[in-house]
Amino acid sequence: MKRNINYILLFLVAATMSIGSCKKTDYTFGPIKTPSTPVITPAIQGSTTNATGDGSGKIKITLSATNALAYKVYWGDGDSSTLTTDTTSHNYIKLDTNTYTITVNAIGTGGAMSTAAKQVKVLYLFQIPDAVMTMITNNSSKKWVSAKETAGNFGVGPIATFSPDYYSAGPEQEPACAYDDVITFTQTGANGISINVNNQGSSFLIAASTAFYGQSGPDGCYVINTGGTKDLSFYGANSGSSASNSTGIEFSVPGNGIVDFGTGAVSYEILSITSTTIQLRDVGIDGNAWYQILQAQ
Repeated sequence: MKRNINYILLFLVAATMSIGSCKKTDYTFGPIKTPSTPVITPAIQGSTTNATGDGSGKIKITLSATNALAYKVYWGDGDSSTLTTDTTSHNYIKLDTNTYTITVNAIGTGGAMSTAAKQVKVLYLFQIPDAVMTMITNNSSKKWVSAKETAGNFGVGPIATFSPDYYSAGPEQEPACAYDDVITFTQTGANGISINVNNQGSSFLIAASTAFYGQSGPDGCYVINTGGTKDLSFYGANSGSSASNSTGIEFSVPGNGIVDFGTGAVSYEILSITSTTIQLRDVGIDGNAWYQILQAQ
């Protein structure tokens, strides 16, 4: 009988220990604290000289909110960021000056959240690739002339293609005024290039474009003022070109738009570029695509 009692006691002790080991552990987050309304302090790159920035589209924000453990930032352009620090940066890439609403959620314990929003106005300009800047300007100033001894130095084709299918000039086949211009490209800042065209007093114009330059007559040489040094505007080409036939970069020239010869165009697509040659394409006033090849002087 005593043995049975011992067995019963052992069974009860084991059962008690088993029950104790299965007891659920309780965890708590502590008091839930909702962050204060976040303060958003933006700093647009270059805004010390231009309120909307230097054209890079870059912005840095500093955040503060009492009891915030993390922040969720919605930049207003479809992008968002999550961070556990109080500073972060972003790059807007929509061309020209645009207004964005930055919305910030400050997140506290237990997911408690407070929200604030701030509008910013940011300028973004097309960013000229470093390699292109170097090839065009040598990171300073560089002179170019017509590649008059190169076949195709002057040409025309249909707007649907990217080659001079109608006509391609042979070496020095055009009048002298089509070949004597000196074109100087100068770097004007981290993302700026200017042009100065010394046409020696006259430029070659196609007949269809003469009225555009205040002239009249057939293809030939006309006295044209090229307008001195002008800042170029760069942007992505929208001609339908591809990586196989173009760099995808286009620039426009203020004023009469002449680079080497005149077609009535003011915008030029860079089809190809090296440190020694540039092939340009423009759409003339006659609706055709015109081509010119420049070489470093």
